[in-house]
Amino acid sequence: MPLPQLEPQARIADQVFEAIHGAIMRGSYPAGHRLRIRDVAAELGTSVMPVREAIRRLEEVGLVETLPNRGARVKGFTPAELLHVYAVRRLLEIEASGLGAAAVSDDGIARLREAYAAMESHLEAGEVVPYLDADERFLDVLYEAAGNPVLVETIHVLWQRCRSYKIVGASSELESGNPGILLEFQALLLQAAIDRDALRARELAAASIDAATGRIRQALPEG
Repeated sequence: MPLPQLEPQARIADQVFEAIHGAIMRGSYPAGHRLRIRDVAAELGTSVMPVREAIRRLEEVGLVETLPNRGARVKGFTPAELLHVYAVRRLLEIEASGLGAAAVSDDGIARLREAYAAMESHLEAGEVVPYLDADERFLDVLYEAAGNPVLVETIHVLWQRCRSYKIVGASSELESGNPGILLEFQALLLQAAIDRDALRARELAAASIDAATGRIRQALPEG
């Protein structure tokens, strides 16, 4: 069952939001999945009102869309949206990578190594979602070193929008027997951070997102 049971002491609408959000982030609710309000309410053991509120909030962050006469569904992806979202990610993450590489501490380097090792381990086990979580932890360490919390927060919002795309792309590489490509740029980015090489980090961020855009676009269904 993709959704957990709710805790009675917390605000129900918040719990419903977190439950559905988590299912989307894990890929349990893939793009295009219909969110039938009564079914979700029954699965969570709650009424329809907090489910409606949660779906409205998920629409606001770009994870759910409501279609006339068809109800709500996890927002689908098109090549056009992919290009738009990744173009903005490219701009922001180039800046965050350069600033972070120049300022990252020795403790930050240790945390980067730890996250990178986790990425390797999860890929070897064929675990897509844990790999993506470790990848985001890796980038979080670098980006937070940039010292601009608004920049990091904005990137996090875009990561949520991209989660379905990331799952598609990473799954495609694992299925093709080529998981090493998912570590290629992060290994180089780790070295750039160790060297405190801001220019190299910026170049790698651009190349990494360009490669991911092309890889995921190839894996998307046409239309």
